[in-house]
Amino acid sequence: MIRRFLGRVFSGRLFRPAQPKIIPHGTHRIDRGAISSGALRTTQSLQRRGFVAFVVGGAVRDLILGRRPKDFDVATNATPEEVRELFRRSRIIGRRFRLVHVMFGPETVEVSTFRGANPAEESDQHVADEHGRILRDNVFGTQEQDATRRDFTINALFYDPATQEVWDYHDGVADLKQRRLRMIGDPERRYREDPIRMLRAVRLGSSRGLEIDAPTRRPIRRLAGLLAHVPPSRLLDEMLKLLLSGHAAEGVAQLRKEGLHHGVLPLLDAAMGRAAGERFVIAALKSTDERVRAGKSLSPGFLFAALLWPEVNAEWKVLVEKGEPPIPALYRAMDHVIRAQAGKLAIPHRHAADMREIWAMQPRFLQRAGRRPYRLLELPRFRAGFDFLRQRCESGEIDTALGEWWERFQHAGEAERAQMLVSDAEPRKRRRRRRRGPRAAPGHGVVPGGEV
Repeated sequence: MIRRFLGRVFSGRLFRPAQPKIIPHGTHRIDRGAISSGALRTTQSLQRRGFVAFVVGGAVRDLILGRRPKDFDVATNATPEEVRELFRRSRIIGRRFRLVHVMFGPETVEVSTFRGANPAEESDQHVADEHGRILRDNVFGTQEQDATRRDFTINALFYDPATQEVWDYHDGVADLKQRRLRMIGDPERRYREDPIRMLRAVRLGSSRGLEIDAPTRRPIRRLAGLLAHVPPSRLLDEMLKLLLSGHAAEGVAQLRKEGLHHGVLPLLDAAMGRAAGERFVIAALKSTDERVRAGKSLSPGFLFAALLWPEVNAEWKVLVEKGEPPIPALYRAMDHVIRAQAGKLAIPHRHAADMREIWAMQPRFLQRAGRRPYRLLELPRFRAGFDFLRQRCESGEIDTALGEWWERFQHAGEAERAQMLVSDAEPRKRRRRRRRGPRAAPGHGVVPGGEV
């Protein structure tokens, strides 16, 4: 009996590598012309040198779904050093996973070497923290091992532009047809290896119209706290992909449903707990989705300003009610919210500066007399500030008449603008005459959500 067992081991019959399903072009229908020129040149150059090379992952998934990929990744059996030597305009990046970026004009193709099976803990090539998160992993292996190391079955698809075949090790094509998102291997272990996969599951489910299967979904809420141990820069990258996917409204709703928002946007929970804040955030997300689907540009700073505004606005009102002058109170509220968020999500300084500028403009929209409206129009970020104001109007936070006034003022001629300023200033004069007590200091008449 032992002899028969050993015979099966050494003959390869017991531990024979999994064989992929080779899916021909007539079945998967991926057009080679849909592959970017950089990805084609990368795979062709590697194959001419005798290496194995495939377009892999999300690009293959999206092409099968009939979507246009934003970028193309290549997987190969060549080491990073061999890839770097082959392409003049390339560089090795990464510490946790060493990759090569190959540049073709404005296009960058990310090339990874096939990853090996999870090595033993004592290996100096594999380091994990106490929660199971892999900190460094540069053990290379076979294509079959690489497929098993990927997160979801729909991301473990390899496309060979030369033969136009798709290699499928884990029935990812079948899962795509059934609109199902399924983890490769034990979901809990895979989430512990990389907690970002929980966010990715929500993003892919919402943006690709996929149902997360029960075993893949079950551990998420229980393991959500693991996101606290992920570098903020990686959280930011994944959140931007979700928020700019064109399905941000569904994605954020799913984040809250799974309890994942505490780890990335903790202030969002407080905002969504208030009726006015929830209306504003939902309106902002829907507006974002409309812009993305229409192919319009969108600033991440504007998006984060919208998500965090309800908390800024609420704190601003509290400070004013305590007697603090409105403008300093607004700046204090802005600083506090940004600091509180910075510990979870590494919002770059350039985006934080955009957020501050957009927020700081909001009281100035209430000032519609004299030269102030003209000076506001001249600001470089005026359009972003106005779009933000309009979002506040549409959500019901402030009177829509204010947004309509500014829409008209922007496009009016000089004579009409002058008339608008006069008609706007008269009621203010009457209010000032009725005002009792000493004259307010400059800027002190601004009330959150009110008039000047």
